[in-house]
Amino acid sequence: MTTIKDIARISGYSLGTVSRVLNNHPDVSDKARAQILAVVQELGFEPNANAKHLKMQTFSDIAVLVKGTQNPLFADILEKLQALLHAQGEGVFVAYLDEDANEVKYALELCRIRRPKGFLFLGGDLEFFRQDFAAITVPSVLLTNDASALALPNLSSFSTDDAAAAQAAIDYLAAAGHRAIGVLGGNLAQEQISYRRLQAVEAAMARHGLPFSRDVQHEPCRYSMQDGYAAAQRLLERAPHLSAVFALGDVIALGAMRAARDRGLGVPADLSVVGFDGIVSGQFSIPRLTTLRQDTARLAELAVESLLSRLHYAAPPRHQLIPFQLLPRESVQSLSPTP
Repeated sequence: MTTIKDIARISGYSLGTVSRVLNNHPDVSDKARAQILAVVQELGFEPNANAKHLKMQTFSDIAVLVKGTQNPLFADILEKLQALLHAQGEGVFVAYLDEDANEVKYALELCRIRRPKGFLFLGGDLEFFRQDFAAITVPSVLLTNDASALALPNLSSFSTDDAAAAQAAIDYLAAAGHRAIGVLGGNLAQEQISYRRLQAVEAAMARHGLPFSRDVQHEPCRYSMQDGYAAAQRLLERAPHLSAVFALGDVIALGAMRAARDRGLGVPADLSVVGFDGIVSGQFSIPRLTTLRQDTARLAELAVESLLSRLHYAAPPRHQLIPFQLLPRESVQSLSPTP
């Protein structure tokens, strides 16, 4: 039978730290808590309800599950969420998951171990929610993906209109005279926001009469600068004729600009770049990054308002798309019209 000694040995943390995590003590780092809970889930550890150190008779904090560890957009939203929740006297537990992890199964494990009173999901794959979320009974909110089609009775969602924003990026580049446009980031899983953005790109390119081949003009990657850099290298090697790229995240765009520079290309003289998110670092890159800004303050406000309404007043779930803002900066060059 698995014991907390096994959890301590495998996780690499002391018995005291493991005990504090299982007891929901606050004096444990988020990293240690996440790693220990991951081992608990892997081992299928069942707490002994009769043991004093494992008793959890009441609901604990609000749990925030963050998909990915290198996304400044989520860091911005998380900071705002924590401030708003703390102002309401709510405790917050934060766990960072891998970009490809099943966040719903992790949440189910937290329900067993920590008994959170509610969940806030920063990022999420709708397929995981469709498969497993019915077992979660506490109020929950998904941010940056639209869960309205799932019609789950205890899940609200707030997100940017990804399709409209992606089309706006292509409209902007087309108006600047670009005809050969590449796309960086995401994957082709149909429940991911990146797939929705890619579909919108294809629709906008067709509307402008511009050629677009996924095999040639799209290079998938994870949401980080290093992955954006590597993806841009692959894309530009395969399609050197591109005059612009639309990156599905600002961190990808920043990596792409460095990749272009390392290939001897100027941005925007040789390659124009548009990002997505509006993170602060894009204002200070050289050149400043043209991007689609997501309203992180509004997303956080709606998420907390909806979750607390569900917790205290049994309000119905809400689903809302938040307006975006195109921020033209320095990373896009207008091309002369073709005769």
